[in-house]
Amino acid sequence: MASLWMLFATFAFAAMGVCVKLASSLYSTSEIVMYRGLIGVVLLYPVILWQGGTLRTPFGRAHLWRSGIGVTSLWLWFYAIGQLPLAMAMTLNYMAPIWIAFILFCLGWWQSKNHIEWPLIAAIVASFAGVTLALQPAIDAEQWSGAAVGLISSVITAMAYLQVRRLGRMGEPEYRVVFYFTLTTIFAGLFGALVFQHSATQ
Repeated sequence: MASLWMLFATFAFAAMGVCVKLASSLYSTSEIVMYRGLIGVVLLYPVILWQGGTLRTPFGRAHLWRSGIGVTSLWLWFYAIGQLPLAMAMTLNYMAPIWIAFILFCLGWWQSKNHIEWPLIAAIVASFAGVTLALQPAIDAEQWSGAAVGLISSVITAMAYLQVRRLGRMGEPEYRVVFYFTLTTIFAGLFGALVFQHSATQ
């Protein structure tokens, strides 16, 4: 059953990318981020109440850090979707696991005092080479800025995933991690939308 939920989550994630691409011609990135968060809170909060969950947490700072970097990566990714072909933007976002492996390798190398795991290095290099070969012929000159934003988004996404892992090890339930991140996207998106609207009227 868990594998079926994972397949559904993958499908829903891909569908979200399609919806963001379609909405990018009508709304600003900040508005899309805000509406994404609003829909998430409306759907998630009743489920939390129904299951008897609580939003009280002793890890406020950890949630703030996770939500901050999560919103940043989400905003950059949505922007990249609006600027690039959808398949390219999705591919760049899926580089996050490669960055996670790279970050964990660097941490392991630092903690083990210069011990080098060559198989892991080979796997990381091969992954980067594969993504480069897949994307390089498809990127036009005017798309490099969007591709750079998408790449930065994947790096920050990796950091957000590692923070989720840290919160899990601290004993924080998944629903609370998702809720606070989703709630933060509402305020961040609203703030960005107001700033964008104010700039447009100047």
